[in-house]
Amino acid sequence: MTLPFIVLRSLRQHLLSTVVTATAIALAGGLLLSVWAIKDQTRTTFTQANSGFDAVLGARGSKLQLVLSSIFHLEASVGNVTAADFAAIQRHRAVKRAIPIAMGDNLDGFRLVGTTPELFTAVEYRPGQTHQLQAGRIWSGDASEAVLGSFAADRLDLKIGDTFHPFHGLAFSEAHEHEDEYTVVGILAPSNTPTDKVVWIPLHGIQHMSGHNPAAADEISAVLIQLRSPSAGFMLDTLFNRQGEHLTFAYPIAAIVADLFGKIGWFDRVLALVAYLVAVVSAAGVLVAIYNSLSARRRDLAILRALGAGRGTLFGSVILEAAALGGFGMVGGFGVYAAITAVTATIIREETGVVMRTWTYHPVMLWAPLGMILLCALGGVIPAVKAYATNVADNLSPQS
Repeated sequence: MTLPFIVLRSLRQHLLSTVVTATAIALAGGLLLSVWAIKDQTRTTFTQANSGFDAVLGARGSKLQLVLSSIFHLEASVGNVTAADFAAIQRHRAVKRAIPIAMGDNLDGFRLVGTTPELFTAVEYRPGQTHQLQAGRIWSGDASEAVLGSFAADRLDLKIGDTFHPFHGLAFSEAHEHEDEYTVVGILAPSNTPTDKVVWIPLHGIQHMSGHNPAAADEISAVLIQLRSPSAGFMLDTLFNRQGEHLTFAYPIAAIVADLFGKIGWFDRVLALVAYLVAVVSAAGVLVAIYNSLSARRRDLAILRALGAGRGTLFGSVILEAAALGGFGMVGGFGVYAAITAVTATIIREETGVVMRTWTYHPVMLWAPLGMILLCALGGVIPAVKAYATNVADNLSPQS
């Protein structure tokens, strides 16, 4: 009689306890996998999602707010950049390309951003990849035309030829509808970047929209910048942030986004601590489940001893049973991980347009299952000792 046979027989005999305990381990393991993988994946994804730009120039204010508003379209603009400042940065010898953007309006909660066609035709949002059209064309000189990101078009249920009226402000309110009407002339192919969740219109289309301040008609919200060299970024940082007084130069974008994750690192540590505690509690559940079942299994254990099974065999069978519960639980844990990360990835895409690659390999996918199995095996030590000490004569005595 082999150890695996003894373990499987025991698990079948106590099927309800096996299912409940394995489910608890699956929830704990899935949470542990999710906390670590989501934390690292979001950090990696967001620090790499710069839409093909090295820096952002905007009004004096927070670098982080400037990046979040201009690259990820999450925050309000810190202020306006004058036409003269834009012309100056556009001509600067350190700047390879400068793309203006203007924002301040929305369509049912999706942001309207004004820019130039160069954003789609000349900028590589990833090396070797420029924005492609899924349908239609890029607007030309007509201020009343719009190109939609793929995600925005899908959620707004708009197609080529449809028209819409935008709403003033970044938060949707039916009371703030503009008179201006725009026609959808193009829909971008999915890029898995923040561009996907934006309604894009010509720069002058948003600058001269009804209800906007005519005095600021030639101003923009920010300038997206590609540099000729990394050293140029540090030179411009000194020029604008240390020597200048009215503009902010956000560079490098990845470092600024990483700083955000650094500031909320305490939250990651709290989640990790909770996941560890849940894992320990689940291992304790294995101990309780097996220990409680031993009182009903004393006669079976005594019979095994009488049939020639050594004390070491009984000890090993209980340890192996606990480890098997951990293994079965962690198989389910990957299912829990898939569900948690799928929901998380959906929320992140809806809010930012960024797609998180949930099944990218992470070391936690190896050490978490092994660690949980080991923890469960340790939880089986006390019941195993009790099984080891089973008295054959007492437990084979006739029961009244």
